[in-house]
Amino acid sequence: MKITGIRTFLMHVGQPDPANWASDQRSGGGASKQFGGTRNWLFLKIDTDEGITGIGECSGWPRVVETAIHDLAPLLIGEDPAHIERLWQKMHIAMMGHGMLGTVGGGAMTGIDIALWDIKGKALGVPVWMLLGGKVRERIPIYSHANTPERALALKDRGIRAIKCGGVADPVRKVAALRDAVGDDMDIAIDLHGPPWLTPADACRLVRALEPYELMWVEDPIAPENIDGYRRIRDAAHVPLAAGERSATIFGERELIEKELVDVIQPDTGRAGGITQMKKIAAMAEAHHIQMAPHSGSLGPVAEYAALHLLAAVPNALILERLDDDWDGRRQTIVPHPQQVDGLIAVPGGPGLGCDIDEAFVARFPSNGNVSVPQSAGAYNPGTDNEHLYVQTRQSRRTYFNR
Repeated sequence: MKITGIRTFLMHVGQPDPANWASDQRSGGGASKQFGGTRNWLFLKIDTDEGITGIGECSGWPRVVETAIHDLAPLLIGEDPAHIERLWQKMHIAMMGHGMLGTVGGGAMTGIDIALWDIKGKALGVPVWMLLGGKVRERIPIYSHANTPERALALKDRGIRAIKCGGVADPVRKVAALRDAVGDDMDIAIDLHGPPWLTPADACRLVRALEPYELMWVEDPIAPENIDGYRRIRDAAHVPLAAGERSATIFGERELIEKELVDVIQPDTGRAGGITQMKKIAAMAEAHHIQMAPHSGSLGPVAEYAALHLLAAVPNALILERLDDDWDGRRQTIVPHPQQVDGLIAVPGGPGLGCDIDEAFVARFPSNGNVSVPQSAGAYNPGTDNEHLYVQTRQSRRTYFNR
């Protein structure tokens, strides 16, 4: 079997309702107005001379990643898609001359890698999880997003037992309100979104204030470059920490895992380097007693399928992030749509990934922009929104940390 071509499918996607998304940001400064945001999904298909087509998904700046995919395509055409590891290494070494691999390169390789696993599963007539060593579990637990007590209670009524809120404008009061609403039988996490909101000193103070609420984790409390800052937070508070969505490959996640700076590693299923890398990241994490909870808060449904196969096969899978009601078009994009029952999703059983996209539906939503300046909705210090700072120390500290 030989690869004959790679096709890409870029679509503009609706923005979730703020109450249903773990963020207190809003898009601005270049955002498309068609759907109130700049979220894009990028899918690709790899064709072969035996009529088997594999599907994948990429994130990490989708409009730019699409260009990277077409740049990599000549390296893959004519190759046997069965040799996934060799092709991954070939792509990686080809990009080395451009500098350290970031999420654009990682995103391009991810979609290609997922599609190669899909092809192999279809060629052998087995699901991808079988190629990864078989199933550890039949169903994958999920968590959803809730920024208000009303949203949290609605999710609880649907059988979901874990939620994540987001933002740093008023985090302690937000978590307290959610805990009061849902009681003790529902897990709560909070995403602080890394930069630009908190220095390590501020994050230490905030995480200590969140300790009484027994959170599932505190996510991205500081900028991803500040690896040493995680040790400061670790020493300051007894709260599980989670991070890793902004890095790609085992090399990008290595320090968080080897220095045991997090309790939960969160590689993004669309830009971490593909199933090939996600499996390796999970194994590295297992050796350090770290759990795996892939990031997928802005991803489309093909990456979700890839995550389901991975989490079915790795022993240290914790939970999957899932926004099943973020945009009405999600269900029309994928065939079949995963079925969620009482906060669990059954592991797919078809050959390969077991899914496909509706190409005609995707084509109805061309991309209209994929970059914006985050508007903080109170997360910056008052009066500094227009400075767009990457690092900022909290002012009015007594008021902020003692709500």
